Amino acid sequence: MFYEVLVTDHVRVEPNKFGMSTDKAVRAQLEESYSGFQDKDIGTVVSVLDVLEVKEGIIIPGDGAAYYESTFKLIVFKPELQEIVYGTVEEITNFGAFLSMGPIRGMIHISQTMDDFVSFSDTGVLTGKDGKKNLVQGDKCMARIVAISYKGEDPKIGLTMRQPGLGKLDWVKAEKEKTTKQTEQAIAKENKAAAKGKKKK
Repeated sequence: MFYEVLVTDHVRVEPNKFGMSTDKAVRAQLEESYSGFQDKDIGTVVSVLDVLEVKEGIIIPGDGAAYYESTFKLIVFKPELQEIVYGTVEEITNFGAFLSMGPIRGMIHISQTMDDFVSFSDTGVLTGKDGKKNLVQGDKCMARIVAISYKGEDPKIGLTMRQPGLGKLDWVKAEKEKTTKQTEQAIAKENKAAAKGKKKK
């Protein structure tokens, strides 16, 4: 999920930015320092939204940079357990698929791609045995986050598509159309039966 986060921090502005106005220098430094920054508590930084306050700077002897206590807003992406996410299949492997969710990516184990026995082909396609559904690179999908781990540099996100309303968008659309058709047929059948009952009376 995307969040707006308010942060107060001492920003180290490098000497190559001293020719800029203080506000511009701080913003430029924040964009460099926080680009792709990841933290377990706040998430993955997507963008510096706004710099609200920059206090007077200090210089520490032996360090050519200036430090400014600043308050600023960030847009971050922080995955939440059970959250439904939209993404694009970035890579297919023999053990599953990697789904790009924008700032980060998650992994869908082959057993969680569809409710079927799934096989991997050398051409990079995951295929369901009975339903003949295919999953390839570039497919747009809906998935649910079922695991999050922050061990290592990047967060590891585990996803599933084996739940109603999830999967490749084409599958979801086809399932919705099938359900709508079945509902319409059931209503028509009930109306027909009700009409027959009225005639008998």
